[in-house]
Amino acid sequence: MDDATLPNGSEVNNIPLGKRPEGMYEIVKIKVEHEISRIEKLLADVKPLLDLCKIKEPDIIEMTAAAQVLHSFYNGVESVIVLFFKYINEKLPNDIRWHKTLFEMAFGTNSKSIRIVRDDIKKKLEKYLLFRHFIRHAYSSELDWNEMGPLIKGIENIWEIVKADFEIFIENN
Repeated sequence: MDDATLPNGSEVNNIPLGKRPEGMYEIVKIKVEHEISRIEKLLADVKPLLDLCKIKEPDIIEMTAAAQVLHSFYNGVESVIVLFFKYINEKLPNDIRWHKTLFEMAFGTNSKSIRIVRDDIKKKLEKYLLFRHFIRHAYSSELDWNEMGPLIKGIENIWEIVKADFEIFIENN
């Protein structure tokens, strides 16, 4: 889903919070719920792969597929965070380190000191960010199961925590 637009063609995300038309919250909520459902579908679709990786070390083809899952998962999490910050009119980073900056913003390093995700999972979630960066520039032959294994094995648990934090943010904002 692209940024929502109003009937007059102006983007929802460029309207100050206090001046947004009624129902604006619903538009953002629908977009966030859509992203959450995409992550849920991803994890459901690859459940056989996740289960396989819990009982044996994957071969190169399975590991390549698992790498794509990790990449897609973190991209989805990041997409939700972007939607939240757009909704509260928080300026998004646009520098070379924008993924890392956005990550830090989700833990309260932003102009409003708003936390989207709880601090106790920061180190774990950061490993998914770092892997996302790695896989964008790596060949499958460079994958290391010692690095990937804990991420794949923990993806469902970390998702439940992150999803719960997203739901709390929706309720409170």
